[in-house]
Amino acid sequence: MRQVYLDHSATSAVDPRVVEAMMPFFDMRYGNASSLHTMGQEASRALQDARTTVAQILNCHPEEIVFTSGGTESNNAALKGAAFARLRKGEKGHIITSTIEHDCVLNTCQWLESLGFSVTYVPVDTYGLVSQESLEDAITKDTFLVSIMHANNEIGTIQDIRELVQIAHDHDVLFHTDAVQSVTKVPVDVHDIGVDMLSISSHKIHGPKGAGCLYVKKGTTIDPLMHGGGHEKGFRSGTENIPGVVGLAKALAVGEEERPREMPRIERLRDELIEGASAIENSWLNGHPKKRLPINAHFCFRFIEGESLVLRLSGKGVYASTGSACSSKSLKPSHVLLAIGLPPEDAHSSLRLTLGRDNTEDDIQYTLKVLPEVVTDLRKISPFKASFQE
Repeated sequence: MRQVYLDHSATSAVDPRVVEAMMPFFDMRYGNASSLHTMGQEASRALQDARTTVAQILNCHPEEIVFTSGGTESNNAALKGAAFARLRKGEKGHIITSTIEHDCVLNTCQWLESLGFSVTYVPVDTYGLVSQESLEDAITKDTFLVSIMHANNEIGTIQDIRELVQIAHDHDVLFHTDAVQSVTKVPVDVHDIGVDMLSISSHKIHGPKGAGCLYVKKGTTIDPLMHGGGHEKGFRSGTENIPGVVGLAKALAVGEEERPREMPRIERLRDELIEGASAIENSWLNGHPKKRLPINAHFCFRFIEGESLVLRLSGKGVYASTGSACSSKSLKPSHVLLAIGLPPEDAHSSLRLTLGRDNTEDDIQYTLKVLPEVVTDLRKISPFKASFQE
């Protein structure tokens, strides 16, 4: 059976070039980067080389990069770190985020509310965009942090981050963005967009799981989540994951080098997928039609359940998801789709198809052959079939 992987926003295969770069640090150059002997110094050099590579790609200084275990830790470190820095001074304050953030941001904000911080969850429009006006209106004299994702992990909408950052900075408020889905897909230059903190995860960009980083602009005060030996300049104690860090840096380097060639190709395949899927009756594209990730196509197919659609497609070798992989096992409708105004019954009918470097024209043709057949079959047995006019 043919297999077509269209779930790259959930995770991606590790690029062979990344594996090759990582391998020596598992069994030959396995020293602890804090050790003074030769093997330790080799690991330390690899760590610093990786930090320099990441910094060059993001256009920042190497000392502004903190390596983490991935996007969830990076987002927690940014939000809790900024909040803890205020608690240490006997202060609390106000945080702003959006209603379509990843669960690790929303749950962190809710937890901080339990500590006495106040949080405003600004709404989005039907495309998933945060307006400049809503952010401006949400800022108060107590606001110290805004966290709005660069690109949404479900519907693929890309925010106008530069403009939102400017509003926050006009009020002397820090700005963090979750760029887990956008790096290597679209240009990400921290100096250009002006953010104070930015999160990255390795396994979304053909790197290993368990690795990521947080950009922290020089002069930004955050407290560490973990205390110990003072690794990562005191921001993140714990023996560094050298293979993971090396893999992250290599994945970023390969992705950024190939982005000018690969993303236009993938975008053409995505547009073909959007055109074909949108031709199915009672279906539509979610997210902004233009301001969206080149890899993302997110649909609703009315009168059927997204979970059933994913399972049927999987049986035919097409691997997709209903939304964020972190919450795809939940029976609750997507908070992102509810936030853009969809009723729960439509939110349950969603399908996310996300492409990667390994996808081909044949993959898209096969998917567009299988998808209408599966949708038709599911609608025939749907409890809502009486509402569907064939």
